[in-house]
This record gives sequence, C-alpha cells and structure tokens, in this order.
Amino acid sequence: MSPKKILIIDDEEDVVTYLTTLLEENGYQTCSAKNGNEAWERIRQDRPDLICLDLLMPEKSGVKLYGELRKDPTLKNLPVVMITAFGPPDYPAIDFKRFIHSRTTIPPPEGYLEKPVDRAVLLKTIASIFQTREKGASVQKS
Repeated sequence: MSPKKILIIDDEEDVVTYLTTLLEENGYQTCSAKNGNEAWERIRQDRPDLICLDLLMPEKSGVKLYGELRKDPTLKNLPVVMITAFGPPDYPAIDFKRFIHSRTTIPPPEGYLEKPVDRAVLLKTIASIFQTREKGASVQKS
C-alpha cells in the first residue's frame, strides 16, 4: 500500500519545512503550496489524501479555500486539518475554531490545531482521520 499523500498549504516556509519533515519521517508523502490559488493546482495535480491548511495567507485565505473545497462535489470529502497561529492565548478575541464549527452551511474540518503545532497531536489527529476513513470504507463495502 502506498503512503498517504498530504498537501501542506502555508505561506510560512519554516512551517512547511517543519511539517514536511515531520510527516515524511512518519511515513507520509508530502507536497506543498504557498497560498490558496497555488493549492488548487496542487490538489488537482497531486490528488492528496489529506490537507493541512493554514488559515491566513496572501492571495487566497485558507478560510476561503476551505469553503470552496466543501462546495466542490469532487473535493468536498477531502479531509482537512486547519492550522492557525490565531487563537488563545496570543489572540484571545479571535476564536476561529468556534467560528468554523458554528457555521451551518459548511461542515467543520476533520481537525483543527493551533501553532506552534504539537507534533504528537498532529500525528494522532492525522492517523485518527485516516483510521476513521478506512473504517467507513470497509463498512460501505460490506
């Protein structure tokens, strides 16, 4: 079985390097994009199994890209782990997680993490998403 492919979308090069190294050291294949516009090309070209998505980026934000993904019939089930630097304690007035989870027209992401990303939490979140997807696929086959 080939390794799962994860698309890392973040405008911060050091974050991309950190996530790429972490994920590849743990058996995943990676590709990356610097913004939401570039991400569309990578999604279509690389067909990732999961996306790690920064929320605030130039050109097209992660919030906008996420909404577009969920409205696209061919991509709406692609799992997304949102990653952001905006949240408590540095930004107590900004609660993106609550905002994203309170929307009724777009389902919440499969994962939500704040920067700096805890490596164990990220790996556990991704493994859990893939496990859940595989269990769902086996149930549908039976």
